[in-house]
Amino acid sequence: MLKVENVDKSYKTHGFLKQHRRKILTNINLECQRGECLGIIGESGSGKSTLGRLLIGIEQPDCGVITIHGKQIRDRKQRKGHVSVVFQDYRSSINPFYSVEKAILEPLRDYKMKEISDELLDRLLLQVGLSPDYKYKYPYELSGGEAQRVCIARAIATEPTFILLDEAISSLDVSVQLQILDLLKTLKSEYNMGYIFITHDLQAAAYICDRMMIFKDGQVQETIATKNLPNVQSSYARKLLQNLITF
Repeated sequence: MLKVENVDKSYKTHGFLKQHRRKILTNINLECQRGECLGIIGESGSGKSTLGRLLIGIEQPDCGVITIHGKQIRDRKQRKGHVSVVFQDYRSSINPFYSVEKAILEPLRDYKMKEISDELLDRLLLQVGLSPDYKYKYPYELSGGEAQRVCIARAIATEPTFILLDEAISSLDVSVQLQILDLLKTLKSEYNMGYIFITHDLQAAAYICDRMMIFKDGQVQETIATKNLPNVQSSYARKLLQNLITF
């Protein structure tokens, strides 16, 4: 289980003559089980990506605790092999000088696997809908959808417990977005992974998420099962729901 308890986060800002702190997250609590997709939904600037950075250990909360399997996620050894991430900007996520093969194998080498077979690499590519021949290509030779599939293959390579997907489809063409969502659904089922799906797109979240956490100004407005989405209570959630068009 991935668990967040009473987490706050703020950043220093420089005002006239003295420093201030701007509160970004306030008293955040959440749980995500293995095999579940939890959506974190909010507009730009709501604090959801800040929460994402805390969940993968890039930053630390001011107070509160984030744990995975009961151990604090700030411990790199604890999150290694348990948490992967797929970012919005697939282009900058892959070293332009790395072949697809090297990009996918990077986390496995970091994981200190003694033997990495061609069969493993080919299987990963096939699982994300790419031919094994793609391992010889470089990022500039890939379409946006292909590049994001490579990022997903890299994320699942260590068979993590959880994957953080931070606006992972928002830079893709609409025609490609649904393909990636279907791919993510299939992989979640195959690997029994948990997803934290950070997005401003309520449509996409409704398609893939089991539960949704509605975020506004760094606070949780409401958490609700996707099947109960028409019954949201908060005024902000109802406003978002007005813009939802069912797939």
